[in-house]
Amino acid sequence: MNSIVLKSFFELRPSSTEKTQFTTTQIKPLTTLYHYKLKITAGKFSPKIINRNLRVAVIGGGPAGGSAAETLAKGGIETFLIERKMDNCKPCGGAIPLCMVGEFDLPLDIIDRRVTKMKLISPSNIAVGIGGTLKPYEYIGMVRREVLDEYMRNRAKENGGNIINGLFLKMDIPKDKESPYVLHYSGYNGKTGGGIGKRCRLEVDAVIGADGANSRVAKCINAGDYEYAIAFQERMRIPDNKMAYYENLAELYLGDDVSPDYYGWVFPKCDHVAVGTGTVSQKGDIKKFQLATRNRAHKKIMGGEIIRVEAHPVPQSPRPRRFSGRVALVGDAAGYVTKCSGEGIYFAAKSGRMCAEAIVEGSENGKRMVEEGDLRKYLEKWDKRYWPTYKVLDVLERVFFKSNATREAFVEMCADEYVQTRTFDSYLYKQVEPGNPFKDLKMVVSVVGSLFRANALRREMDSTKG
Repeated sequence: MNSIVLKSFFELRPSSTEKTQFTTTQIKPLTTLYHYKLKITAGKFSPKIINRNLRVAVIGGGPAGGSAAETLAKGGIETFLIERKMDNCKPCGGAIPLCMVGEFDLPLDIIDRRVTKMKLISPSNIAVGIGGTLKPYEYIGMVRREVLDEYMRNRAKENGGNIINGLFLKMDIPKDKESPYVLHYSGYNGKTGGGIGKRCRLEVDAVIGADGANSRVAKCINAGDYEYAIAFQERMRIPDNKMAYYENLAELYLGDDVSPDYYGWVFPKCDHVAVGTGTVSQKGDIKKFQLATRNRAHKKIMGGEIIRVEAHPVPQSPRPRRFSGRVALVGDAAGYVTKCSGEGIYFAAKSGRMCAEAIVEGSENGKRMVEEGDLRKYLEKWDKRYWPTYKVLDVLERVFFKSNATREAFVEMCADEYVQTRTFDSYLYKQVEPGNPFKDLKMVVSVVGSLFRANALRREMDSTKG
């Protein structure tokens, strides 16, 4: 079973950049959108809106919220984006895939580093270099979240979105399908989102919750809880000669010392490095794991000055409920962070765009009321496209991250050139295509061999302890 799942994980290949347009002629026949008998479409049956356009509020101004707000505004929707801290710096590794740069038209000057080399470091400090299979134009982008988030919010504003500096508090749920949602928030005048804000209210027709792992929108619709990790990160300014080492290199550290179920990292930024780790099962020991990560990288970051300390919850699975009525969740609020890799930025931006596209299409560019069926369309499209990836990475984490012995096997597996090629393709392009059957079989045999050796090593370690 694991070999089949592993094969699926590595079958990812590049696709052309998607172009987003909104015209009613592009609405697909209903039979192509759903796999079950009940068919719902808002465009034909929902009431027209008189003397105004559809109003939608986006709660949260990260990649998910910024992407959603821009797409809505471009599509003729009266858009409101509410963000508490305009200068917010989420404790995020900040890695983005190459496809995101083109797909979301990101300017190169907001990308701090173009990583073309990675070092995967096992519990016994065996380092495997990764990146030799990359093409000359391929790289992993490293960004600072405060820079990326602000850019995406500003682009939403340039396209007609209303950006509100405020703290979302709660919303009143309407009792019928046409009455507005009433949002209550504290309005601020500055970027910090501190102090006592002015009590404000806003009436809208639909709401997109992009307000992160602690989503208040999710609580308002009883979306349920999920497992989460705590990510802890220190930004360190290190000497120039040591910064040169990380010019285009990122490091990942595996081992029980740095995390029992996650990994430690050193990622390069513009003039500093981000050093961090995470854990699901032992959140109270996160500072101990962070110290271990610094110790593992000690010689390479020696003399560094900590300039910022950050911590934040990271979802580990989608929420039980991701929409209700005319409210939908995207990004971390929906739980769109992958296991094993911990990737979330691309999936946040993508889910925000896909949700907004469904609203634009269902409302016929803001001329009709949207219904629950429009949000269901977004979720079905999302699940069909990305659910297998989430499940496969969940299996990979269960197989390879359960002990130091299996982590050693994981690092050994990643030394294989074909594994690296398939892994980078999967990360960089997010598109599934068949691979080479012979090489896939060879890879599976190699994986099984690594696991056998890992189990033997674990038994030896256990006997030594006894």
